[in-house]
Amino acid sequence: MRQRTIVCPLIEHEGTYLLCKMPSGRGVFPGQWALSGGGVEPGETIGQALLREVREELGEALELTDITPWTFRDDIRTKTYPDGRKEEIYMIYLIFHCQAKNATITLNDEFESYAWVRKEDLAKYDLNEATRMTLKQRGLM
Repeated sequence: MRQRTIVCPLIEHEGTYLLCKMPSGRGVFPGQWALSGGGVEPGETIGQALLREVREELGEALELTDITPWTFRDDIRTKTYPDGRKEEIYMIYLIFHCQAKNATITLNDEFESYAWVRKEDLAKYDLNEATRMTLKQRGLM
């Protein structure tokens, strides 16, 4: 089984939290709302990976003013690829609490939508299991 270290920012801006909707039919949590993030590549530090993932997935204009390592978790997930094949992956999640200076997002093709959501509205979204666990652990749900 392949292992991946995943950097995952919980991004806050003016009392709202960023959620991103995964595309239907692919990924680890198809069609569900999640936090952004992705795998650490060979030769990268954790900090470099986090900033690269934010730039790639959310665009160059989003500015993070504070990045604080917060917690970690692991589990085994099944990833579905665009061609339909599936792979079990052991994932180690490194979760960071981040403050954003602005709310300017430009998504790449890894997400189909995004929302800045107030704490009291987070439960209204079809959150994937990992995101739900993270938000509960942070006291947001």
